[in-house]
Amino acid sequence: MTTISIDQVSRWFGNVVAVNDVSMTIGPGVTGLLGPNGAGKSTLIHMMSGFLPPSSGSVTLDGVQVWKNQQAYRQIGLVPEREAMYDFLTGHEFVLANAELHGLPDPGAAAQRALATVEMEYAQDRKVTTYSKGMKQRVKMASALVHDPDVLLLDEPFNGMDPRQRMHLMELLRRFGADGRTVLFSSHILEEVEQLARHIEVVVAGRHAASGDFRKIRRLMTDRPHRYLVRSSDDRKLAAALIADASTAGIELDWTEKALRIQAIDFYRFTELVPRVAKEAGIRLHTVSPADESLESVFSYLVTSAR
Repeated sequence: MTTISIDQVSRWFGNVVAVNDVSMTIGPGVTGLLGPNGAGKSTLIHMMSGFLPPSSGSVTLDGVQVWKNQQAYRQIGLVPEREAMYDFLTGHEFVLANAELHGLPDPGAAAQRALATVEMEYAQDRKVTTYSKGMKQRVKMASALVHDPDVLLLDEPFNGMDPRQRMHLMELLRRFGADGRTVLFSSHILEEVEQLARHIEVVVAGRHAASGDFRKIRRLMTDRPHRYLVRSSDDRKLAAALIADASTAGIELDWTEKALRIQAIDFYRFTELVPRVAKEAGIRLHTVSPADESLESVFSYLVTSAR
């Protein structure tokens, strides 16, 4: 049972602050590190894995500093987002090299087990340069698993994977979590985290925005005010019918878009209300689309709520 503790950690590069006073604890099981691109997820993972020192604060593995701690590397498996790989090697040679660097007693057998775990035996003798992005992701995963680590840190591991590869990796991570390993994976895609992790840590613009059970965080996201762009066969009539309901906070007629801009404060009630009102009034709906559903807007709301 291994725990990573991040205590008031900041990291800056010159005048750029990538991570700002973040504290969190990552324990056994599967944890999702969620945030938009550029939020500081990769920087946090690099500090957890011991490849980057914090500018201030501390990162510890079971109470021991990770930075410049060679023993910690034996417990950690890292799957970085970047594809900086030795393309002239075969998949087997790439994983074998990592097994040898760890000084394993039988590196060849360890490499074969790791490749079998990620279902890459069929392509192990091909050069990495011939691999698709999804195949490279799986070989990086095999390399991270070759020494059977207690901790797995994965930075956007599902990038480039097809649906079958994605489902296989998800099942693999669930199994590792159930076995008591500490698994952390980062993602900017809400659905990936929802399918895999009950506990999540949310970071936005280098700050820790939220932490806890996924359903609790999801509820915060759902309960925030939502904005919609609605086009119909009779926008004025529809606006008059919707504004009378308590789920709607405001409606504006956008002459440029030829549509209604609606702010809803009760997500579930509003999504049930619109089709029912339109049907009762004989109005045809052409478009009902969220106008503020970018991850950045969702996370910005979480940051505001956390203050």
